[in-house]
Amino acid sequence: MLSYNEFWYERGIELTSDKRTALVIDPVDGRLPPRIETAIEAAAVRRAYVEEHRYDSYENRSTGDRCIMGFNAGPPMRSSAYNNNVMIFQSPGYVTILNEMVHNARIIPIDGGEHGALRQWSGDSRAHWEGETLVIETLNFLTETSLRGSTKDTHLIERFRRLDRDTVMYEFTVEDPNTLTAPWTAAMPLRRTDGPLFEYACHE
Repeated sequence: MLSYNEFWYERGIELTSDKRTALVIDPVDGRLPPRIETAIEAAAVRRAYVEEHRYDSYENRSTGDRCIMGFNAGPPMRSSAYNNNVMIFQSPGYVTILNEMVHNARIIPIDGGEHGALRQWSGDSRAHWEGETLVIETLNFLTETSLRGSTKDTHLIERFRRLDRDTVMYEFTVEDPNTLTAPWTAAMPLRRTDGPLFEYACHE
């Protein structure tokens, strides 16, 4: 049984203006860096455990299944099959990123201040401006990020830069010493769309 009919899916029928075939821009071959051996082993153990105990407890379900974090809501944000819309707005001292998926709202201080010690599902984010680029650094994730196989020690840098009236370039760099042999960076243009951001009624 399918959970949604075709009406809800966003299939993506257009290429980006530079006609890239991968979101990953670093490494330049568009592929993620190799995983470290201990991460491969840990993933295999986790898969086997989840397969055997998937329905024993809510704790064995993914954060997406539990409506805590959406696959494409992030951080970091990535496009997915549906609910890819995002609203970004700024008030004095803060920027807010509201994702359509799983109604995730990140309220981020723009003060370049120190990170706190409290671990959170979406991590602890601090922002600052570098010229006309908004830079957000996120640390202290509670467990994994929205990236499959990531760990709580992931270090995330996001960059938002307006290209024109209707386009913002979104880039993110991921560094996870527990999983990958090197950092990697992806880039994705966000295009302006008219209309409201509807509620995504998903609750744990």
